[in-house]
Amino acid sequence: MDVDTFRTLLTPSGQALLAEVHDRAGIESDHALGARLRQAHNGDLVAAAVTQNHLRGLAVDRFGTDAGRMYFTHEALRRTTAAPVADHRAYRMRALGVRRVVDVGCGLGGDLLGFARVGVDVRGIDTDPVLVEIARANLEALGLPGSVEVGDARDVVAAEDEVVFCDPERGAARGGVAGRNALSPPWDLVSSMLAGRAVASVFPGVAHGDLPDGVEAEWIGTGGDVVGTTLWGAGLVDGGSIRRATLLPRGESIAGDGDGDAPIGEVGRFLLEPHEVVIRAGLTARLATDLGGWLPDPQLHWISTDDPVDTPFARVHTVLRELPFRTPKLRIALRDREIGAVTVKSHGLLIAPDALIAKLRLEGPNTATVVLTRVAGEGRAFLVEARPPR
Repeated sequence: MDVDTFRTLLTPSGQALLAEVHDRAGIESDHALGARLRQAHNGDLVAAAVTQNHLRGLAVDRFGTDAGRMYFTHEALRRTTAAPVADHRAYRMRALGVRRVVDVGCGLGGDLLGFARVGVDVRGIDTDPVLVEIARANLEALGLPGSVEVGDARDVVAAEDEVVFCDPERGAARGGVAGRNALSPPWDLVSSMLAGRAVASVFPGVAHGDLPDGVEAEWIGTGGDVVGTTLWGAGLVDGGSIRRATLLPRGESIAGDGDGDAPIGEVGRFLLEPHEVVIRAGLTARLATDLGGWLPDPQLHWISTDDPVDTPFARVHTVLRELPFRTPKLRIALRDREIGAVTVKSHGLLIAPDALIAKLRLEGPNTATVVLTRVAGEGRAFLVEARPPR
């Protein structure tokens, strides 16, 4: 889709075409609908309308009902920020006293919308003229103020009262894995921005050793997944290099300057499996300390307690009994209990759960969960049961 086609889609006749595509989708086949509409409309415009209708359906997971009024491209939708994450960042910015933001590489405007919703003045910049038009249209469609212009992040000069926001495009590095050397704008530019009043959204797997000095790194999770990492620049946060784990939609968070020390000891009555945001942020020991627990092994991500705890940051398992760690004896112990389906949980051990389950060759009507960990350097196995929140 080019700029002229998109602008035509915004005209009254283009909007009428888009409405007709939406109304007839699922009633007429895509082929029949497209063929009929091309008799009265330009083929590129029809293709754009059909694509937008399809993408609006896909975008509901990220933007809710707003998706039905917004505009997208396939690639921009794939990498745009979901509304809950954008809103979380926007509220934090507002709480930090930010009143104006320049979003460099704004794409279709997912973060622009979040900032504008909380009353922050927004200015978007992108190198792609089509995305600039789309971001403008999305702001207008949702009744939000802001400006968007064509430009390059390397040339942006922020006003004195503007905070720079950057969500670098993630290319594929060698081996197909996105890393800091595959970012655009490049990592060096992003790092230099973060020395001042800037915020950047980067890939969840960013290495702790690569984090610029003085920034707060916030890993954000929804459900059981890590959905992004936000770096808060040294000019916005105090207290030096901080790591934070945050869970949406409620925004609970824990923070610290690293794992630190936590007691080490035997497995108690409960085993806690930290959420992936806690693991990525390197805050397992911090969580253990906060909960009055300890670590069976300082290198593995398990926490143990003797008292029941409630926390959004970990799944709590009641320890039923210890089982043999070695596969042959473990198989016998599980077969004796007529366990035919087992879930194996292991963090940091060179054990592939699916491969182990295949080796066990279990049969029986019962199900079970087995945790594999180390205690005092020795491999141990425990039969556990997930404890529902109180």
